[in-house]
Amino acid sequence: MSRLIGVGVGPGDPELVTVKGVNALRAADVVVVPVMDGGERGRAEATVLHYVPAGKVVRVVFALNERTDRARREAAWDAAGERLAGLLREHGAVAFATIGDPNVYSTFTYLAQTLVALVPDTVVETVPGITAMQELAARSGAVLTEGTEPLTLVPVTAGAAVLKDALAGPGTVVAYKFGRQAGEVAEALRETGRIGDAVWGSALGLPEESVRPAAELDGAPLPYLSTLIAPPRRDGGRGGKL
Repeated sequence: MSRLIGVGVGPGDPELVTVKGVNALRAADVVVVPVMDGGERGRAEATVLHYVPAGKVVRVVFALNERTDRARREAAWDAAGERLAGLLREHGAVAFATIGDPNVYSTFTYLAQTLVALVPDTVVETVPGITAMQELAARSGAVLTEGTEPLTLVPVTAGAAVLKDALAGPGTVVAYKFGRQAGEVAEALRETGRIGDAVWGSALGLPEESVRPAAELDGAPLPYLSTLIAPPRRDGGRGGKL
């Protein structure tokens, strides 16, 4: 029986990998990390190398940001699946490191579906990881939820209209991957009266980290993996949302 373990390694700061995550990485026969087709080292790989030797790490190319060319994206997934299927047959236990959490907008989801089809006896497990919204809340002091407030997570790659609808509702709104549409996001925040308390961040926990008030957004493009937190107005005093 083969085991595929998706390990969330957090948003980039190696100190934010859980003890269970470190143990899973070290226990696996090999650790796979996703890389862009240009070959540059990604956040997952950089984090993993703090805990396991480079000789145990296998780099597998994914079209990670490919949204327009479906055929290219599918071909990359298929090729990665075949590569991992070979590793599973050879080693038995393979860990796949993913930034954030493996069950939140992660490449691991598609990979696991592919692997189960290729190696039917594969057991899929996941180790949760700290997400970018949690790290941004910690870095900025933003409170994600209080009392009965809902929390809505939106990938802005789905379109700015989806974000605007969420901002018009109650509770805190978190937006992922909004960097290329920063101008539209700022406009949506202003239109819904949410820009005053909103914050955004990128490269969280890394030397190039940026955490800024959303009111400073000027429409210039930001890093693709930028994260936004837009809390609701909280005028009821302590415990007012209970």
